[in-house]
Amino acid sequence: MSKTNRKQDALDYHSQGRPGKIQVVPTKPYSSQRDLTLAYSPGVAEPCLKIAENKDDVYKYTAKGNLVAVISNGTAVLGLGDIGPEAGKPVMEGKGLLFKIFADIDVFDLELDTKNVDDFVKIVKALEPTFGGVNLEDIKAPECFEIERRLKEEMNIPVMHDDQHGTAIISAAALLNACDLQKKKIDKVKIVVNGAGAAAISCSRLYVSLGAKKENIVMCDRTGVIRHDRENLDAIKREFATTRKLDTLEEALKDSDVFIGLSSADCVTAEMLKSMAKNPIVFAMANPNPEIAYDLAISSRKDLIMATGRSDYPNQVNNVLGFPYIFRGALDVRATSINEEMKIAAVRAIAELARKTVPEAVNMAYNARNIKFGKEYIIPKPMDFRLMTNVSMAVAKAAIESGVARKTITDWDAYAEELKRRLGMDDSIMRAITNKAKSSPKRVVFAEADNYKILKAAQIVKDDNIAIPILLGNKEVIQQIIDENALELDGVQIIEPALEPERMKKYAESLYNKRQRRGVTLFEAHKLLRDRNYFGASMVEFGEADAMISGLTKNYVSTIKPALQVIGTEEGVNRVAGMYMMMTEKGPVFFGDTTVNVDPTAQELVDLTLLLEKSVRKFNIQPRIALLSYSNFGSNEGTVPEKVRQAVKILHEKHPNIIVDGDMQGNFAINNDMLKENFPFSRLADEPANTLVFPNLESGNIAYKLLQELGGAEAVGPILLGLKKPVHIVQLGSSVREIVNMITIAVLDVQGKEETLNTKRRGILNRIAKK
Repeated sequence: MSKTNRKQDALDYHSQGRPGKIQVVPTKPYSSQRDLTLAYSPGVAEPCLKIAENKDDVYKYTAKGNLVAVISNGTAVLGLGDIGPEAGKPVMEGKGLLFKIFADIDVFDLELDTKNVDDFVKIVKALEPTFGGVNLEDIKAPECFEIERRLKEEMNIPVMHDDQHGTAIISAAALLNACDLQKKKIDKVKIVVNGAGAAAISCSRLYVSLGAKKENIVMCDRTGVIRHDRENLDAIKREFATTRKLDTLEEALKDSDVFIGLSSADCVTAEMLKSMAKNPIVFAMANPNPEIAYDLAISSRKDLIMATGRSDYPNQVNNVLGFPYIFRGALDVRATSINEEMKIAAVRAIAELARKTVPEAVNMAYNARNIKFGKEYIIPKPMDFRLMTNVSMAVAKAAIESGVARKTITDWDAYAEELKRRLGMDDSIMRAITNKAKSSPKRVVFAEADNYKILKAAQIVKDDNIAIPILLGNKEVIQQIIDENALELDGVQIIEPALEPERMKKYAESLYNKRQRRGVTLFEAHKLLRDRNYFGASMVEFGEADAMISGLTKNYVSTIKPALQVIGTEEGVNRVAGMYMMMTEKGPVFFGDTTVNVDPTAQELVDLTLLLEKSVRKFNIQPRIALLSYSNFGSNEGTVPEKVRQAVKILHEKHPNIIVDGDMQGNFAINNDMLKENFPFSRLADEPANTLVFPNLESGNIAYKLLQELGGAEAVGPILLGLKKPVHIVQLGSSVREIVNMITIAVLDVQGKEETLNTKRRGILNRIAKK
């Protein structure tokens, strides 16, 4: 794409449709006359009077507590310089967009037409009643220092100039990790900072707060090294003036450990880089082009760690890793300022996050297989959703501990849940399931272990203590995949079925005894056992594994058949079924049958409903079951409504304790108000259904896939119901996250079956004792 086309794309993006990037969205109903009288006159008078009595109630009745002002005068916009407040507005709108999408913080951008420090401070200070915090942006030095200092002193809400502190916080986190990888101590490293603007000064100050020695920092500006004997030094630059006899950047870099570039492109040469000390750290953060080109730098020094400000190279120092979450934490405790303790807490939280195992969702977002802490990953990726909780919580805690918080958080787990909900990440059900799985991990055999996704999932459940993996497949192939992707699966059992003659013989004889009257000879049984699905299912049957996971590379039928032939169904179960747990904004909703039974009869719908009811209870959820059709309680005739009504009649007569009703349409099952208004007699009229039974396979399959794609719901499943022992089949081509979810469900299934068996045993023992 040509440069001209890229420019036009950017202009089109900002101008097409509604101009700009942000808009005001109402948060309360407004469709009726009653809504409007509550929103404005006369109803609005009530919160006004409450706030007049107690100013703090402004946080209770208005958006102030989640509203940040992004304010600039356009004097230092990106690398464009002093282009004026109007020209800076697209940047400020963009900043507002980032606040919203990364931390659910609302923003009004304000562009001030003044370069006078007194006027700027006066205007912003007068806006304090409106906002919960102020983000200063793109204001040139040295005025930015004075503006921020005065506003922090004179205002009682958090104020931060992100150009200074954002870069400082992110680069400081990267520096801590880079020093660790390069075996250097921050209090010993010699640092050269090229640039003496707002970001450079703030970075240097924060590095000192983290342990760097001021005497080990050499700062350069356009005229060279800033020395203490230079004439006409302002107070800001004098803070980092060196006493060393150095004049040029080239001289300063010799034998230095760290280069911090906040200046201009191509001011560092390969020769200058080669003069640095062993294992150097180079942060060339000039945008759009760094102080030394990335490819040139890494070809010049194999032992360096490099970061830039660009997204197309490793280790991007991106302010979005910090400011949304720093303000999130500050707003949530109503902090009066953003102090040094809060900034350092953010630094350490960001640094620590880079050392943790990267979630597969982040790998997928960056089209990577296994992002891992190291020279090319010293700071988290911007799309790492864990930043919201880790950084926001660290900042909030620091605010409370340092005494600037006006609101205290006592339940940090609940706060973490609130943060996740803000980003639509309410996975409390899966987390509860995961915690239960961790309480008693089980042995899970993977029939398709010669696959990267399966091995990655195995590593995750092993690391998280969810399950004990057993890998089936060619040992050399599996080990090669592990080595190529730097997976950590040391100590995990790998079984190559072809090298297990005794097991093969034992399993084949068992299968022959079960299937000899279904046309299976002993020879054919041996042949079938070469299939890892038969081998894995046999391991489960013989108690050598607790559960099996398969299906990633084969169709559903070829995977379920071995499980049915080797393991069979539970006592009293005539047929198995498939269930999906759909993670929606309104909570989990269970769908069945979505994978097995093509066109169940009325009695088979009853059997399916009983299976679903039993399974949903295992998640500590009271099942509220709707049997669906295109009719509402007889409003339409046809084969489907008739069999559904017949199934409901059987359920009401034979299982009166189950909360179930039908036939009904899907919207009535989910919309409680609609159901209650039109069919108040329904057993589901008080609360909506959370378990949906579909009249046939096609409707269930279509429904869950549409909800997944159009509704954004996460599908956990298919969960196979009715087998004597746990075998679960993932979707063809499932993601690592989906596989991990199914492994967790499998472990929970094992635990549930063990609990059921133990309950039966206790009952038998009690009866014997009574006799």
